[in-house]
Amino acid sequence: MSAEYATFGLAPAMRAGGVLANGDYQVHRDFVDFIVDGRPLLFQLSDLDAVSPLASDVPPAIFTAQVRSLLLEAEAPLPGGRYVIYGCPDCEDLACGAVTALIDKDGDDYIWRDFAWQTDEHADLELNGYHGIGPFRFRATEYRSALGSLLDRDAEAPRRRVLLIGARVALLAKLAAALRTIGIGAEITHDVSGVAADELRTYGAVAFGRGIGVEQRAAVRRAFTDAGIEVAYVDGLAPIVPLLVAQIEHALDRSPAEQRRLTRLVAADGEAGVEVTSPCRVRLTAYRVDRLYRTHAHEVFDGVLEAGRHRIALDARAVKGESFVVARTSGSVLVEVMAR
Repeated sequence: MSAEYATFGLAPAMRAGGVLANGDYQVHRDFVDFIVDGRPLLFQLSDLDAVSPLASDVPPAIFTAQVRSLLLEAEAPLPGGRYVIYGCPDCEDLACGAVTALIDKDGDDYIWRDFAWQTDEHADLELNGYHGIGPFRFRATEYRSALGSLLDRDAEAPRRRVLLIGARVALLAKLAAALRTIGIGAEITHDVSGVAADELRTYGAVAFGRGIGVEQRAAVRRAFTDAGIEVAYVDGLAPIVPLLVAQIEHALDRSPAEQRRLTRLVAADGEAGVEVTSPCRVRLTAYRVDRLYRTHAHEVFDGVLEAGRHRIALDARAVKGESFVVARTSGSVLVEVMAR
């Protein structure tokens, strides 16, 4: 076993929720990812739609138990001393598949090794092992400090509520319903004056409709500033619910920019420019509203891209008139107006 040390850290991450082009919903999940040698471990394995067991929406007692388990202060949850590193974002069923590993101690060092894809109680390393990944040897002080910091959850708890401010009540109601369906709280208002700071502090983003004027926007921003609260602001691009959900998902992304998989999207002249930092599945969806105010959604690309920059031609019918492009990976979302 290699004596070289890997660095260990943690960073906020998310499984991006959304309303997909086919009408399906994908649930939003906030979690803490493992950063090994400066990169999310999830990116080093494969293009998985998965979350770590350190998810923000699990009950505090279970979250604490997960942390203590990774610190080897509790029994391994799986036979053979194996631990779940990443699992299904929609349930806790091992049958959906999970990335597992052995976690051992060698002196004061912690070692993660024998990574595998596991769908039942016993892992088959020969058939389903992640060969070439690990072992990783972590210094105890760095490892314990990072995980120990999670036991004080209040300071890092994500704010998964959104304040919706707009003139079209019916649209806001549909948007709020869609957000709640994917696990994001949403409230509708026109005026935040007089709202207590403790209430404002529960919001992670404020979304403005196109009909909200400059003065009203400024008043809302001033209320949050006076309360000493930093919040993301979203200027709604069009009255299209899936598009607005994608904008809000991007605003709620707390992961460090340098550790995101999807880092760039441009849309112009019938093409989309996309940049990813590791091989992953990318879906591009075009949205537009026609002259009769009907919404049109077209999935214009769905495939695995290698790390780097890519130019993708888009169907001209999907991006005619005022249109918008959404790029989506399992962990992030970007939105751009189609420039002419």
